[in-house]
Amino acid sequence: MGGTPGLRQRIEEDMKSAMRAKNKERLGTIRLMLAAIKQREIDERITLDDAQILAVLDKMNKQRRDSITQYEAAGRQELADIEAAEIRIIQEYLPAALSEAELDGLIREAITASGAASAQDMGKVMAVLKPKIQGRADVGLASRKVKDALAN
Repeated sequence: MGGTPGLRQRIEEDMKSAMRAKNKERLGTIRLMLAAIKQREIDERITLDDAQILAVLDKMNKQRRDSITQYEAAGRQELADIEAAEIRIIQEYLPAALSEAELDGLIREAITASGAASAQDMGKVMAVLKPKIQGRADVGLASRKVKDALAN
C-alpha cells in the first residue's frame, strides 16, 4: 500500500498546526522528527511505515536522553532543559510505555515463541521482542532482562 498515512500524516498535520499557532519550540522539534524520517528514507530508498517511524523517533529520544546526561554532567542545565522539552514532544507520538510487568510478560512470550533455550538464542528472542517493544520500552533494558532470563 506504500506506507500507512497514520503516524506520518499526524506529524505533518501537527507541523501545520504548530506553524499556525506560531509555536516555535514545537515546530522546531516536529521539523527535526520529519527530517530524521526523510533522511532514513533517502538513505535506505524506502518509505517508512509506522513501525519504522517509531524506531526513528525512539532513536531520537535516546539521543536526547544521552545529551541530557552529558549536559547535566557539564553543568549546562539550560541545554538539558531544551533536550527534555524535545523529548516531551517526541513522546507524544510514541505508544504508552510498557510497565515492568508488561515487559517481563512480553519477554516470556518471546522466549517461548522463539524456542530459546540458552544465552546463544538471545538474537532469536530479541528478533521476536523488538517489534513489540519499539518506542515503548528501553531496548537495552529489555536485552539485559532477556539475557538474565536465558541465564537462569
